[in-house]
Amino acid sequence: MGTPHKTTARRFRISGRVQGVGYRYFVYHSAGQLQLRGYVMNLPDGDVEVYAIGDFAQLERLKEKLLQGPGMARVTHLDESAAPVDPDYTLFNIEGG
Repeated sequence: MGTPHKTTARRFRISGRVQGVGYRYFVYHSAGQLQLRGYVMNLPDGDVEVYAIGDFAQLERLKEKLLQGPGMARVTHLDESAAPVDPDYTLFNIEGG
């Protein structure tokens, strides 16, 4: 017997070589495979922000993928924080430019 799948949300901020290397598309594809809701977007300072809604196991798998990134990326730091679940997100999107 496992614990029930409780929906939760996390915000991740990823630093390193994560812009201009296909990172957002990698996250978009990974989140889709994991059936998460939320978004990924580039930040003006060169970091990438990910907001994801799902259960604990899905979010942990996403975190592993965020640390890995696509081949050309180099992740140097990942910040993770709890976030409120926004019911307006029904899909996972790439936001911003």
